[in-house]
Amino acid sequence: REVARLLERAKESGRHIIAVVGPAVVHTGAGPHLARLIERGYVTVLFGGNAVATHDAEAALLGTSLGISLKEGTAIQGGHEHHLRAINTIRRCGNFAAAVEQGVLTQGIMYTLEKTGTPYVLAGSLRDDGPMPGVISDMMRAQAAMRPFCQQAGACLMLSSMLHSIATGNLLPASVHTVCVDINPAVVTKLADRGSFQAIGIVTDVGLFLEQLADVLGC
Repeated sequence: REVARLLERAKESGRHIIAVVGPAVVHTGAGPHLARLIERGYVTVLFGGNAVATHDAEAALLGTSLGISLKEGTAIQGGHEHHLRAINTIRRCGNFAAAVEQGVLTQGIMYTLEKTGTPYVLAGSLRDDGPMPGVISDMMRAQAAMRPFCQQAGACLMLSSMLHSIATGNLLPASVHTVCVDINPAVVTKLADRGSFQAIGIVTDVGLFLEQLADVLGC
């Protein structure tokens, strides 16, 4: 409820609400709950990497995340290929916007971002498969794309993404209210150790957190 009030104040002020999102949001089945927040304007920009976009597309197209059925929680035969098939599907379309326009991508986080016109920055890394179209592999360009949103931020949700959260924390003004949600308490500690002293740490399952947050906000 406190986080919900924080987001409501940030929304009323007209400032950006940043969600820094890791693939665990998709793995835990919380993608639809994050989509609810985006649709209602409680997330106005998303930061992430290749993984969250890839597994979100995998979930939307094939019903799995890392080859695990999101309905059954069991491994699917051939599921280890699913994320690559998702990347190839989006690349054949051209990009996420084209995949939505062509009716190939019809649900998920990336679908909701495109349908609502919500901006996002996907910063890549050396280990990425693909990567997905739109992923910025040049770190300086990625940082430059993130910085203007950080300067206009009123609140920031850091959702199970340690490295992207640290990167965002390094760009945010100290006045920005920041909530770091992770199942691993070491992530919260590491973020604070990097200088993001204003971060509020919540050690919990990100899937449960996002579901309850969306419910409290009436999304």
